[in-house]
Parts: sequence; C-alpha cells; structure tokens
Amino acid sequence: MAKIQTPRPIRGTQDMIGETADRFAHVVETFERVRKLYGFRRIELPVFEATAVFSRSLGETTDVVSKEMYSFEDRGGDSLTLRPEFTAGIARAYITEGWQQYAPLKVATHGPLFRYERPQKGRYRQFHQIDAEIIGAAEPLADAELLIFADHLLKELGISEGVTLTLNTLGDAASREAWRAALVAHFDGHRAALSEDSLTRLEKNPMRILDSKDPRDQAVVADAPDIDACLTDEARVFFERVTDGLKAAGVAWQRNARLVRGLDYYRHTAFEFITDRLGAQGTVLGGGRYDGLIETLGGPATPAVGWAAGIERLAMLLDEAPAATLDVVIALEDDTMLAQALTGLAALRGAGLSADSVTSGSPRKRFDKAAKIPARALVSVGSRDGGLYLNIHCDDVALAGRIDALMRVGV
Repeated sequence: MAKIQTPRPIRGTQDMIGETADRFAHVVETFERVRKLYGFRRIELPVFEATAVFSRSLGETTDVVSKEMYSFEDRGGDSLTLRPEFTAGIARAYITEGWQQYAPLKVATHGPLFRYERPQKGRYRQFHQIDAEIIGAAEPLADAELLIFADHLLKELGISEGVTLTLNTLGDAASREAWRAALVAHFDGHRAALSEDSLTRLEKNPMRILDSKDPRDQAVVADAPDIDACLTDEARVFFERVTDGLKAAGVAWQRNARLVRGLDYYRHTAFEFITDRLGAQGTVLGGGRYDGLIETLGGPATPAVGWAAGIERLAMLLDEAPAATLDVVIALEDDTMLAQALTGLAALRGAGLSADSVTSGSPRKRFDKAAKIPARALVSVGSRDGGLYLNIHCDDVALAGRIDALMRVGV
C-alpha cells in the first residue's frame, strides 16, 4: 500500500495554539471591549466580493490590485476576490444594504484578509485585522474620535510605550489638486534621477513617489514641496480642529508632512501609529479620511474616515500573553461521585464560572494532573460516609464559598 502523504500547510498561513492563540485572542477581546465604550456597532462582511469592489476602490494601478489579490472566476463566470482589506466591502455594504439610514454610522469588525505577497515576520498571505470606520460624518471631530479610540486601544493592550502617532493633512479637493500639480512639476524636472517605478507613478499617481523606499528617489523626494503651501483656509482649519480634539483628549502626536494616501478619494487626515519594535514593519495601525470612496463605487457623495490594524502585529508587541486561567478545575478522585461532579460542573458554568474537570486515568493521579491546569480554585471530589466530599483549594474565601454552595445544590 502506498504511503499516504501528510498535507502541508499553505505557505504564508499559520496555525495557532497556546501562547500565539492567547495573544491573538487577547487583541480581539480587548478591541471588542474598547469599541463598545465608543459606541461602535459590530458588523460582519463576506470574505469574498465581486472583484470590481476592490479594483475600483483600491485603483487598478496599485500593487494590491495588480499583484496581490486572490481573484478567481466562479462557475457562473463572475470574477470574485478574497477580500484584501475591509474598507471597500464596508463601503459596498453601505450602498447596497441601505445603511445610509443609520448615518452617521460608527462600525467595527475583525477577521481574515488575503494578499499574495512574500511571507515574512508579521506578514502573512492570510492575515487578520481589526477595523473601525465612521461613515456619514464630515466633521473633524469624527477623525479625532477615531484617533482617540485607537490610542485608547493601544493603551489597553499595554503596547503604547514606544508607539508614536504620526499625522498629516491631505487637504480638501482643491488643496490636493494644487499639491498634485506642484509634485508633478517637481518630479518632472528630475526625471533622470527617478527610479523606473517612480517614473511610472509620475504618470499615474505622483503622490506615491513620496512613499518610495528606492535610494535613487530619496534625494528628489527630500526636496519635494509639502502640502502646507497648497492648503486652503478651510483645509487648514479642519486639521487644526482635529489636532485640538487630540489635545483635549490628551493624545500625543507628531507631524509627518510626507505621510500620504495616493488615491484621489482620500481627503484631509492621514495617520499612522508607528513603532521601531517590529523592524521594517513599523506601522501597527493606520488610516485616514476617504470622503470620495463611496461615490467611486456608485453611491452618493459620503464623507467617511477609518483605520485598520493587523492583529498579528499587535499581538507581537504584547510583553506577554495573558494567562488563560480557569476559575475552577475539578479532580474526580472517586468514580462513584461522577454524576455529582458533572452536576457540580454544570452548576459552576451555569453561574458564569469557567470550569473544567479531570475524570479520566488513574483516580490517584487526577489531583496532580488537575493541579497543573492554571485555575483560581482546585476542587477534589470524593466520597465520605457514602456522600459527596469536597476539598476546595482556593485563596479567595468568597470564591471558595460560592463553589461549595453551587456544587452541593441538589446533593
């Protein structure tokens, strides 16, 4: 008989258990808890969408669309794509599901995303993000609210030390168009010094040259004009109100006049929370205002702002994984008391206490096995004079009394 070959995991994916899974779960649980404090509603979205949702929103010339998307044709001949990010799907749902009735709409979600790229530390082909958006709010305080939420989340995770909020304004439509023209004029005068990629970007998306990591572009980028010289009075006031909101909430930030978003539907605020603790992958959370996106997808002109963060990257920044500790673990030391032990286990769980039991193997070894399971209380279950006997090991007197009462109900 031929030997059956064990399937291998797909490169760029990961299986999680133990500390890795605990870190991941802690990020998600903290995000869920904090987003409720800010009144963000949980939403769920399909893992795949029509390819046009992403090609139209992300831009045909971006690396994500041209190189990284997992797209396929289904049996009906439609082109579908595994979602590479959340915002486009949320914008599509806002249009098709009639979510305009809830505007201004504060929503949050998390889950897997997919991009075909070279796997490396903190970067996977199937990865996971948390995401928060405010749709239908044109006020600068919406931008500040999202930034305050993000700052609060990082503090709750205990990873804010060494993380810096960098902030820029892309201005309104008039500001952006003036800046784009100034950048084109500048880069066009230095064509001979630009890399091949930047020459392509000059024709299609000149702002993306500012993101170039190619050493050939660095000197030309350093002398490029800043947005400040092109800002309208309205755009300048908008940015001031965002930063005033951050100041009032005690959120520190630094200006990065080179921080951009290349697509034309981005407006005003652009931001990244960065760290030097992840090597080259320094951004842990980023986002901006995208007032033109929903219109690009065929919806009404709708202001919106949002951010996303990689769960794996946030988990890597945790100093240690929170211990997965049960409230109670039960060691059954007398098999004649199995029914009583199971009844008590159900009573504990029904009262909101996390509990597990050790009921297999040698009765004499069950206590030692249970003692190795992290728990606030260890209960040995035996019999005495034909009745239930409990020996509760717990430093919390109130908890011990509660356990005793619950496990004796019906006895």
